[in-house]
Order: sequence, then structure tokens, then C-alpha cells
Amino acid sequence: MHKKTTSKSKSPKLKNSQRPMSRRKFLTATAASVGGAAAIGFPMIARAEITSLRFQSTWPSKDIFHEYALDFAKKVNDMTGGELKIEVLPAGAVVPAFGLLDAVSKGTLDGGHGVLVYHYGKQNALALWGSGPAFGMDANMLLAWHKYGGGKELLAKLYKSIGANVVSFPYGPMPTQPLGWFKKPITKAADFKGLKFRTVGISIDVFTALGAAVNALPGGEIVPAMDRGLLDAAEFNNASSDRLLGFPDVSKVCMLQSYHQNAEQFEVTFNKTKFDALPAKIQAIIANAVEAASADMSWKAIDRYSQDYIDMQTKQNVKFYKTPDALLQMQLDGYDAAAAKRKDNALFNEIAESQKKFAERAVRWDLDTNVGRRMAYNHYFAPKKAAPKKG
Repeated sequence: MHKKTTSKSKSPKLKNSQRPMSRRKFLTATAASVGGAAAIGFPMIARAEITSLRFQSTWPSKDIFHEYALDFAKKVNDMTGGELKIEVLPAGAVVPAFGLLDAVSKGTLDGGHGVLVYHYGKQNALALWGSGPAFGMDANMLLAWHKYGGGKELLAKLYKSIGANVVSFPYGPMPTQPLGWFKKPITKAADFKGLKFRTVGISIDVFTALGAAVNALPGGEIVPAMDRGLLDAAEFNNASSDRLLGFPDVSKVCMLQSYHQNAEQFEVTFNKTKFDALPAKIQAIIANAVEAASADMSWKAIDRYSQDYIDMQTKQNVKFYKTPDALLQMQLDGYDAAAAKRKDNALFNEIAESQKKFAERAVRWDLDTNVGRRMAYNHYFAPKKAAPKKG
């Protein structure tokens, strides 16, 4: 019998080229291969270039309107992932509030946040985007006309006619603005006789016809002028702005409801040269950010305005009164007279006719379709009358 023998097998020696690569050498080789790949044309991930734009609003930093401007900028900054960064300065930081259009058009500023009626002096037709009764449309309907009824094209035509090098985005429907703040309730048209009053746009003509001495001032200058006696009364916009700007400190009477500005919106403007140079993707994001900001602004307004409306009554002793219907009718007649004076302004008439055509069907649809809210409000919140006692 033969014994089975075992022997330990020896592993063959590996040549240097066959030995496992050390971790350090592996990382070094990997880095080198990546560099080589780039050299021969493999795609590389590049960092996006950042574009910074400097904007100014037409509002003081404490006003909720400036907050809306910051909200818009943040949406653009977030939606572009930081590729576009908009910085917003308050009114007066670079130019006065009423100088915004010129500054954006010339490129002194890259863009701005304001209202179209502030440029009224350059072309009266701009008043039709916010100053007047808008043929019964509310601000959201006016924006619907702007986007779908021909307003966008008409505004571009208007800006071109005055040589404004801007791209305009109206947005942010405003609720009906109060008639204003007064020393005592306004009960008749004669109460405006000799009154030093602040308003803007075509409303200047309407209140001047009522006998007022009108002065158009930007928002941040109104309350100081009232405090110094340079104004007897003034209108601005809404419960939150009026409270933040200090109106309750100089007046305790506010008249609600008016046709002088029952349908207005904000405007974001870009210097056209700067805007056209942006990538198409960024331009599309801006357009969509405008609409997102428009919706968000209208929701925020409901929340903030309603709370400040209550707080001014309970904490600052402000009394609110409804503007008499007779005065509202006089405003409509006054607006018609003011518009008639613009018969030689072809653009004014073209825009007004376009709005009127849209309003005729839109307002009729709205009035016929949407139920009034007063009945439901009274049902749930009005004090209940006690049932008569049985004898």
C-alpha cells in the first residue's frame, strides 16, 4: 500500500504589473483618468453663472407693498436655484418713487416694483391700469383683460410710443381702495370744496372737478404732509398700508368704497436690454414667478388687511364709514367727463374701448353667476334678533 502524501502548494509570485493596486495609487490613477477624460472631450458638470439684478420699489421699507416686492424677488431667486438674484431696495434708495420708470428704462436700475399710474404724467392712458372705475371690473378682471383681452399688447405699444425701454409685468389684484382719510365724514360732494387732497392718475381730474385742491404724492410722503397741514385729506390704498404708514395718527375717519381706484394692480418692470439678454429658461421662470406672486399677494392681502381693519377700530379708535351712493355716482360721471377730455389721445381711446368690450361680458357674467356674500355673512355673524316674548 502506498501512503498518500500531501504537500503545501506554493502560490506563484506575481509580477509587479499583476499585483493589486494600493488605495493611494488607485485614487491617484482615478484622478488622472478623470483629467484625461476631460481632455479628450467627456462631458463635465459646470457651475451655473449667477446673474445679479438691482431693483427698487416705489414704497417705504415699512409698507406691506415693499414686502410684496421682496416676496416676488424671493420667488424668482428660489425658482432659478440662485442663477438669478434680485435685490430690492426701498423707494428713494436710488431714485424718487416717481422716477422709477426712467431709471429702469435707462438702466440706472435693472428693474422695479410699483404701479402703472405713477407714470401717468408720461402718457395719460397708463391711468387705465388702475385709476378709474374700469367699467365695473374688479382688479382680477382687469388682469384677465390684460392677459387674455389684449391689454398686454396695448401696454407694449404704449411703452414703445413713449420710448420706454422696459418689459412690464402687471400682477397682484388690489381690493377696492378707500375714498380716503378725512377730518370728518364726507356726506356730499360739497365737502370736497377747497379740500387739500392727495390722489393720483385720472382721479386727479375727478376730484379737481369736485372742487378739491389735488396734490399727487408718493405713498411715503402722504402722512408727513397731513401732519404738517399741507394736506387736509388723502387716499392711499388699504388697511395694512394705511396703518403702517401712520394714517390713524393723523386722522380717525376713513371713508370706504370708491370708484376712483376700484381696480388696480402692481407692476414689475425690467430694463428690456437686460431682460432680453437673459436665457429663455430664466425669462420663462420670471413670467411664472409673477403669476405665483400675484396669487400669493392676493391671499396675503386678505389675511393682513382684514386683521388691520379690525385692529384700527379696536386699538386706534378709527371710525369707518361707507361713501354715500350719490357721491359714488358723481365719481362715475366725473370719470366720464375726464375721459372725454382725452378724445385726442388715440391710445387712451383704443385701450378704453378694449377694456369696455371685455368688461361688458366679464362683469355681466360675474354679476349673474356669483352669489352675494352679505346674506351669508349676516346669517352666520350678524347679531340674532331675540324672539318676541309671549304674552
